[in-house]
Amino acid sequence: SKSIKNNNIEEAPFVQDQQKLKISPLARKIAKEKGIDINKIQGSGDHGRIVKRDLETERGQVDTKFVNDSLKEPLSQMRKTIAKRLSESKFSAPHFYLTTEINVENLMELRENINKNGTIKISYNDIIIKAVAFSLTKHPNINVSWGKDSIILNKDINIGVAIAVEDGLVVPVIKNTNQKNILEIKKKIKDFVQKAKEKKLTLEELTGNTFTVSNLGMFGIDEFTAIINPPDACILAVGTINKKPIVKNEELAIGHVMKITLSSDHRIVDGAEGAKFLRTLK
Repeated sequence: SKSIKNNNIEEAPFVQDQQKLKISPLARKIAKEKGIDINKIQGSGDHGRIVKRDLETERGQVDTKFVNDSLKEPLSQMRKTIAKRLSESKFSAPHFYLTTEINVENLMELRENINKNGTIKISYNDIIIKAVAFSLTKHPNINVSWGKDSIILNKDINIGVAIAVEDGLVVPVIKNTNQKNILEIKKKIKDFVQKAKEKKLTLEELTGNTFTVSNLGMFGIDEFTAIINPPDACILAVGTINKKPIVKNEELAIGHVMKITLSSDHRIVDGAEGAKFLRTLK
């Protein structure tokens, strides 16, 4: 007999033996994935055949749906929260972006010296976050939030650190970052990463941010633009360190550079203010 095409899926002909259960391949696949007992389902297809809609009726709605050979995976609560917050941020706050390139020879030397003499190994990101906190003390108009009819001047400097986890992204907050040294910042981030993996971060640790740093340098990303993390006015995107020709002492030499991009809410931060902040950070 001829094969049957249904919803762009080619199905094999059904055995007409009444002793055989009649079910479409798609319905069988969904039932197997969801653990549905097909023997208890009354088919609504031709000759009592069980089809996809019968499984949806049985379970109200199948959580994981197959379309052709593709799989639609339900959104996790974390992914729903990320989508909601970042969509609101992107479409409510008019973003603008400022990118600059930094010669990081001194940064690399500083990290090498600290790690050579200490038992705790710090990362470039630990030093960058400390530098950001220091720069915010010099530019308090970057450490602000949108208050609908006012500008909220945040007294504390609380830097959120974007951490990738298996099913999304979390941004725990280092409270009073400017009052901590590099080693304290390192220990805090290490603790956050461990808690993030174990899904043990508390609400207190995930709130109160006034500025955020997102670093994708460890993934080899040269530069990128990040979406502002509410209620912050700005977020810093940090790229990887690259080796390239630079001009040093009026001569061409090989150096190490890193690109950083500041995303800002144009309602409360102007381009010149963002540029001044980056100059201090640089």
